[in-house]
Amino acid sequence: MEAVVTGRAHKILALNTIAFTVCFACWMLNGVLVSFLAGNQVFDWGPVEIGWLLGIPVLTGSIFRLPAGILTDKYGGRPVFGILLLLCAIPMFFLSQANSFFSFALCSFGFGLTGVGFAVGIAFTSVWYPKNWQGTALGIFGAGNAGAAITTMLAPSILNNLTNHGENLEGWRTLPIIYAAALVIMGIVFLLFTKNKKPQSTGKSVRQMLRPLKSMRVWRFGLYYFLVFGCFVAFSQWLVPYFTNVYYLPLVTAGFMATAFSLPSGLIRAVGGWMSDKFGGRKVMFWVLGSSLAICFMLIVPKMEVHSPGKGVNTKVPGTVTEVTESSVKVGNISYQVKQKSGKIDNLETDLLIFPTKELWQEPVVKVGDKVKKNELIIKGKSVIYFQANVWIFVVLVFLIGSIWGIGKAAVYRLIPDYFPNEVGVVGGMVGVIGGLGGFACPIIFGYLLEGTGLWTSCWMFMFFLSAICLIWMYNVVQKLNREDNPPPKMTIDTQ
Repeated sequence: MEAVVTGRAHKILALNTIAFTVCFACWMLNGVLVSFLAGNQVFDWGPVEIGWLLGIPVLTGSIFRLPAGILTDKYGGRPVFGILLLLCAIPMFFLSQANSFFSFALCSFGFGLTGVGFAVGIAFTSVWYPKNWQGTALGIFGAGNAGAAITTMLAPSILNNLTNHGENLEGWRTLPIIYAAALVIMGIVFLLFTKNKKPQSTGKSVRQMLRPLKSMRVWRFGLYYFLVFGCFVAFSQWLVPYFTNVYYLPLVTAGFMATAFSLPSGLIRAVGGWMSDKFGGRKVMFWVLGSSLAICFMLIVPKMEVHSPGKGVNTKVPGTVTEVTESSVKVGNISYQVKQKSGKIDNLETDLLIFPTKELWQEPVVKVGDKVKKNELIIKGKSVIYFQANVWIFVVLVFLIGSIWGIGKAAVYRLIPDYFPNEVGVVGGMVGVIGGLGGFACPIIFGYLLEGTGLWTSCWMFMFFLSAICLIWMYNVVQKLNREDNPPPKMTIDTQ
């Protein structure tokens, strides 16, 4: 770390952030491209295949983060980041030639290395700033997550133009070429305009550099990052098919809606870094995990219409049914009223409904001439509970949880320099691996949950339980640390 902030540090931070933004935009390409190809039946892919194609690039960018962090600590960020950008352009270009699931998956595995840019940039940014600037600098760098928003916002419109609004579907093949060109240009710029710098741990062996990974703290940070980053990556892609299937939105509109999640989550990360510097990463994480738990709980309830038996009418005395109309049933001389259906839920789709809406009505179950006993059901009740899961309310909640996770991403990485100041690349790389695996595993888990339950909101159920696990583990660890710092007074026995 540096002792003071310099102008060169800000320049490196700016180039790191731009390069990471380009990498992240490329990393998230399949979220839009796969949805477009499957939706237009260019390829016959179901939810499971889609889940795998969304997850494969994330897998590559996750498992290679630790080696990338080690290389950055050893050789510096300039050569590692520059070569990475140029290298990833190759499989990105060949994606334009893919004609099957296997070839698409293979190219996706290759360009998924763009996700490694995070581990490289974190380590290369950290060495240029003093300790009191770590949260802010790393938070600003992490704003490159907004690259996901660039893809979800612009790629659908570009695809529409390239395919002439679906008339020439083969035009999609130009999009990967555009992304490959962006990687090449950024790689050249990075190599020309940055200066290399290595941390103090450069002389350590690989075994010495990996020693911090024995600490349970690293794995706990990794679980937090699995939630706030891995799930962010997963939903940056998963929300596009979510909007098209649940709310029947066109791809371009779905992309803009998904941007409401990914854009603020990326940009607010810088604010999360400042908050972590000011209030401490631990306090910020408590707030993040608690808020995540609450919002995921609200998102669990699916759009639904539930039909159920309602309150009916039983006879007071035995007798013979003498009259049956839509409004009443007469048994002997006693008339029983039938509650009519109002139809208030028949046209609610276009209204803005926050809470579930219900309607209750009744229908006769007997006919004239039937003999009935005392307390026998003659009018059955029916009820319908309708929950709209309004798209605009959903977007607001998605915006909130995306922003909260963005703050959490900065808070996790603010903790790393405090505990591992000379191993930011290695520890940050390992935490990034675990977090990135969330981005790989979650779309696949979401696909299987959707297949198994038939509910799109099953992904939010998974998020709810994951948030609860993280919060409980953090609370228990903090309680244990507090007891160690403030042990109870020893009891003494008065023998006098």
